[in-house]
Amino acid sequence: MTKIRLFSFLTALFLPSLLTAQPLSCYTNLQNQVMVWDNGILRKIDYLPPVDLKVGRTCIPYLDNSRSFKIYYGGGVRTLNAGFTNTFQTSDNLTIFQNAKSLNVFDNGVVRNLSLLSPEVYLGDSLVLFLDGVRSEYKAYYNGSVYPIENYLAGNAFENVKVSDNIAAYVNYARQFRIFYHGDILTQEDFAVNSFDVGRNTVAYLDAGNIFKIFHNGKTITAESFAPQRYVVGDNLVAYISNDGFFKVFYADSIYNLGYFQPEFQMADNVLAFRDAGGYFKVFYKGDIVTIDTYYPDNITLQYNSMVYQNRNNILRMFYAGEVYDVTAAQVSSWRLDYDVLQYKIGENFYRIFYQGQEN
Repeated sequence: MTKIRLFSFLTALFLPSLLTAQPLSCYTNLQNQVMVWDNGILRKIDYLPPVDLKVGRTCIPYLDNSRSFKIYYGGGVRTLNAGFTNTFQTSDNLTIFQNAKSLNVFDNGVVRNLSLLSPEVYLGDSLVLFLDGVRSEYKAYYNGSVYPIENYLAGNAFENVKVSDNIAAYVNYARQFRIFYHGDILTQEDFAVNSFDVGRNTVAYLDAGNIFKIFHNGKTITAESFAPQRYVVGDNLVAYISNDGFFKVFYADSIYNLGYFQPEFQMADNVLAFRDAGGYFKVFYKGDIVTIDTYYPDNITLQYNSMVYQNRNNILRMFYAGEVYDVTAAQVSSWRLDYDVLQYKIGENFYRIFYQGQEN
């Protein structure tokens, strides 16, 4: 079923972000006022455009026009400091910010200092892995607690670190491969791996013998005896081209063999877009394959449960959670996805948003 849904704020600049449980978006109007759209409620939060602003799942952190660091959360704005914050990041559930090298986390309305000196920081949706320079130790913040990871020995940093939504993987000083998952450090491999990638609940890697393995939800399987030609990891999802040329997808503890071909493919979070052996544009989503078009486009945007592209008839089309929607046939100058919210622009200053297949 194809639907057309439009939602617009005239002459406004939108920076929207959908969030599954609490959709937030933000824009600066013609009067330079900063407006937040919070699950259908419009609130004015500032009178001048911010220096920097990011939209997360539960909050919107920003540096205001005077460089005061503020966070919109739970219907209101909190000023955390005046002019001290130099960098910040946000994710689904956490916002981290640094005042000089001091690292702090904003988690469900509570601010906590993680280290007075932290030169190395990695952020996931519910996980922060950081180097505590005061105690010379790598640590992880997860679910409200701080966990020691490993000592920082003789000035040697970890060789490789990757953090995703709720999981971290790294090669330590002894060139051992470790996984931090749900508060535990798993001694995954006693030797350095040749490559690895991470996603929610999932780590795919080539071990020291070039055997392709997948860790998922606490279990590890051998997916292939030989190194794949290419692999990428998403949320509970791994896509790869095997050594013998088959395109395969690991999902829900099963491996789907999609055929003997080497496709173009892209992945983000829960969505895998690919060109099949016949040239058709398809999406793999939570175990199902949906045909989108008869050709594979160049301008695909993916995030969370969504995919957006403009077809040859200049129709902006969106896949969301198993459904395909024709959003607009108007001339679109640009678009973007924030979580599952689609923002697109018509002309110079006419912005619209498309949220979960219907107007809001």
